[in-house]
Amino acid sequence: MAATMNQAKTSISKMFNGEPRSYTRFSLAQNTDGDFGVEMKQSADGEDEAGVPEDVEAPRTYRQTPLRTYKNICYLALGTLLIFILGYLVGYVSHHKPDSAGACPTSAAAVGEKTSILPTSAGTTEGSQDEGPYVPPLPSLSWDNITSLLEQKLLPDAFKSKLREFYMPRNESHEAGSDGDNKLANKVLAVFKDLNMLSWSNEHSVNLPFPSSDLPNKVFFGEVEIGTPKGFLAYSEVGNRTGRVVYANYGSVKDLSYLSTKVDLKGSVLLLRAGQISFAQKVANAAKYDVAAALIYADPYDYDFVGSTELYGHVHLGSGDPYTPGFPSFQHTQFPPTRSSGLTPLVAQSITADMALQIFKKMGGADAPEDFQGRLSGLRYKLGDTNDLVTVSVNNIMTETSIHNVFGVIEGSEEPDRYVVIGAQRDSWGPGYAKSAVGTTLLVELARAVSEMVQYDHLSLKRSLVFASWSAGEYGSVGATEWQEGYLSSLDMKVVTYINLDGVVTGRENFKASASPLLYRLLKNTLMKVKNPQATSKSLFDQYTKSLDWETSVLKEMKVDDAAYPFLALSGIPSISFSFCGTKEDYPYFGTALDDVDNLVYATGRTGINKMAVAAGQVAGQMALRLAHDRLLPLDVDRYGEEIKKVMNEVTMCVHQLMESPGFDQTLDKALSVDWLIAAKASYGRATRRLRDTIGNSNLDDKEMCRILNDRIIKVEHNLLSPYVSVSDVPFRHILSGSGEHTIRALLDHLNALKRNAPESSAKFNQSSFLNQFAFATWTIQSCANDLAGPVWEIDNEI
Repeated sequence: MAATMNQAKTSISKMFNGEPRSYTRFSLAQNTDGDFGVEMKQSADGEDEAGVPEDVEAPRTYRQTPLRTYKNICYLALGTLLIFILGYLVGYVSHHKPDSAGACPTSAAAVGEKTSILPTSAGTTEGSQDEGPYVPPLPSLSWDNITSLLEQKLLPDAFKSKLREFYMPRNESHEAGSDGDNKLANKVLAVFKDLNMLSWSNEHSVNLPFPSSDLPNKVFFGEVEIGTPKGFLAYSEVGNRTGRVVYANYGSVKDLSYLSTKVDLKGSVLLLRAGQISFAQKVANAAKYDVAAALIYADPYDYDFVGSTELYGHVHLGSGDPYTPGFPSFQHTQFPPTRSSGLTPLVAQSITADMALQIFKKMGGADAPEDFQGRLSGLRYKLGDTNDLVTVSVNNIMTETSIHNVFGVIEGSEEPDRYVVIGAQRDSWGPGYAKSAVGTTLLVELARAVSEMVQYDHLSLKRSLVFASWSAGEYGSVGATEWQEGYLSSLDMKVVTYINLDGVVTGRENFKASASPLLYRLLKNTLMKVKNPQATSKSLFDQYTKSLDWETSVLKEMKVDDAAYPFLALSGIPSISFSFCGTKEDYPYFGTALDDVDNLVYATGRTGINKMAVAAGQVAGQMALRLAHDRLLPLDVDRYGEEIKKVMNEVTMCVHQLMESPGFDQTLDKALSVDWLIAAKASYGRATRRLRDTIGNSNLDDKEMCRILNDRIIKVEHNLLSPYVSVSDVPFRHILSGSGEHTIRALLDHLNALKRNAPESSAKFNQSSFLNQFAFATWTIQSCANDLAGPVWEIDNEI
């Protein structure tokens, strides 16, 4: 800078053709703001030279002639302009920020490529104070990268360590609403918070029955007390009931239909063995015959455990709090005086096998059929005699109980308002090792794994993941159902899928799943990707699909007592439950004190609980990540079309058989017409083809277009909920998976019953009921097809 100043002085001197009479001294000084500027000092003739060092020659002065004054004035103006320009340049240089703190640009920067600027130790960015650092976008992870990361994060040893935290000691209860349940809830919430997840809990005030400590439940045969069971069936009617005892096998529709031809069931007490169908279904079937009470025991034929084992369960043919059907059980909420249609007036009680043996020994009557025979102490089972009177006394106390659901969220980047929910039951009547502890542990381990992938491995999810820990699952998915009822509108069109983790490991010989048809293809692809824990050279698909038809090997119907069922049939959300299981699909220790570590260790054999649980975590995790990661949702609307076609063909065949049966009243042809139903099925097929064409012709990099397409896909499940019934009266409104007169299954049952009594069809036929059932099915499917087809102006209306 000093050299520049000297050059400026020389130039000015030359302009004046010699040494100036007066001169200007320039200095580059830093001001108080930290900026640099030019300072001018004027020196005149006779100026005091006291400040000049002796060894520096004082500047000489010359007197100019008047003749050159005008010319010098012009030069002075030009010099002033030059000084102004020079000052501007000096100021620019002092304020200009170099690209890289004096460093030379790299070859990349030389050709215009952006380079990253690292933060300094002081926390600011070198080279820029006004703009943030440029961070180049990270390369997106491939699906193989994502699955590989999940394998690295979910490890058997880590699962084993966490399982110790979430398995309650045998002597510490964690029934719904208990201190143990709340303790587990706080542990789950703490994990979510430690992972920096958005987390919270919801409190619900629900009606839960508990046995009375002052007035225990009892069973009598005549005047003889059979026993005082500790187990109980929640939501049974309370009171005393006496009637003739009748052995009714499993209490299925087939069993009771047979018995009704042999015995008068009205006012009787049915003795039923557990298994095949839920406790609630057994009691609901019995209620149709005006039965007074039901006793349920575990027969050695189905359950290989000691005869003193107590059974726990519920008899509500539904889910949620049965005294607030369709309404969320929040505190201080007003409810109408109502009760669920899934409750019956029957008194129901579970008893031990030892108590059942005492009753069988006292029973008379005819021998039961061979398929009714069990293995109680080599007895020959009898149906019972009219004089075999049994009294059942149930004194459970309904208690308003506070329960807590706990949530943690990993938010998506593009569609955070769309989410995949992964849930697990937390409470249990007994130890609940397989029922709740494994699932809860897997829930928090999946949350940890995905959180780490997002934070440290740059995983980007388009949609959010919601991890939910439910309470009161043992009472019929009460916690999960109350949450759905409380946020039904908020969940509509936003929850992409529900994945249930309850009971995901109960053995190792088989793999079974219950799911919406929308998820079949995704499940298949996931099974082909996940390694088999028993032989890592194979996939789960290779291990567990034993025929060319993988669906036959793996899939089963979703039952009403499945924790995923209310999500599917109540809320219209594509849902899935799955399990590694033994040779028998149903784990015999659920609802007993035998659901402990030892029995699950035995069931999983040398493979071990931890490896099987990690494999289950891979299945749930890969499905969830795929649903949250892919721009276009991997839900198969074509597969649902096959299901609709299958049930429609069944209805059509049944109607044709009925019409061709001898003695059929031909005047009923119009009422039994299936033409509109067939047309609705065809409309759905055209809609799926139109969707495929639209996808094929769309730019799938366009976020808005993908969102529009995804909306059409998501709506399919929800649009199969019948709009013609009330959720408070008929909660499970799904026409294919639900229950009630609005379903296609009810229509088929009606047709089959009519077919069995074809000669008397005109007397038994209810034309109005049939027209309603056909209309419900037709217009629900047609509406689903219309919405799937696209905008209203693209609907063909060919029906």
